[in-house]
Amino acid sequence: MAFVGMDHGTTGISFTILSKEIEHFKLGREELSKGKVSAIEELSKRIDLAEIELMAITYAMGDAITTIKPLEKVENRGIISIGGAGKVTGGGTAVYSEIERSGIPTVLIPGLHRNLPCLDERFKAAYSHHGSAEKVSISYNAHLETGWENMIVSDISSNTVTILIQDSIIKGAMDACIGAMGVIHGPLDLEMIRAIDDGYKTANECFSHAGAVKIAGIDTKVSRAKDELLKRYLEGDHKARLALDTMAMTITMEIWGLIGIADKVDGIVLTGSVGAMEEPINFYDILKRQLDCPVEVRRLPAISGSLGSAQIARDIYNGKKEILGIEVESLP
Repeated sequence: MAFVGMDHGTTGISFTILSKEIEHFKLGREELSKGKVSAIEELSKRIDLAEIELMAITYAMGDAITTIKPLEKVENRGIISIGGAGKVTGGGTAVYSEIERSGIPTVLIPGLHRNLPCLDERFKAAYSHHGSAEKVSISYNAHLETGWENMIVSDISSNTVTILIQDSIIKGAMDACIGAMGVIHGPLDLEMIRAIDDGYKTANECFSHAGAVKIAGIDTKVSRAKDELLKRYLEGDHKARLALDTMAMTITMEIWGLIGIADKVDGIVLTGSVGAMEEPINFYDILKRQLDCPVEVRRLPAISGSLGSAQIARDIYNGKKEILGIEVESLP
């Protein structure tokens, strides 16, 4: 008996297998889109596919569905549009199609958007989109690992999304295009809006260069941007140090903003490839000290997205009917 979770991330597609032991692997989106690697083949090297009782996956924005839905009931891969969502490589689409053909029992997790019933109506009124589907998985993993019913989860990597959970229900989140910076993505400021209006850049081009890379002056492939930023930081480059310091400042602002509207906060969770980072730079400790919070600040490893998806699959198989306020549709 085994359960599998998938996290459709910016730089790659991550999988976690929950069986007698936990196994994790990640595949690059560019390699997947070019057909150089097969997700199902890689999965079958690690587990007999017949042993998988249920898989839970995420895909892109997840903004066309409002429940955790069996894959065969999903139309258009659960999205309204692929446009305006960061760089598109086709890697995630290739994996989704492979999973559809595989016959593995699978559910698709929705993203956080204004049509999701569990969200606070004020969040839904303010923002059409709050976070892509893996933020549900990350939040569920954080809930299971900490036992907290009231918390703030900040997922910090290529982008930063911070989620508010109250009474074990997701109430809202700050998406990358409106809140804190990540390494790649960030909010659009006035200069960028003018560049868009004047036809110099598209909104998506601006969004995909509005994070720490904008400050550090880095213009490279998404998959290499974080390593280049860290390399320059360790070499003492002023712009790279300012970029990470500014990124931490915006994340601190975002977390404290959610603390200000929360009814109760038991603790704060930092995760993602940067949020959980302790080497070569201890960004987790830098941010924890800067937050200076009256509640516990805990770190979860960067595999929390795919692990949370696997935990969702396991618990749905065992009869759970809702995940953090999101309804689970009955399995066939």
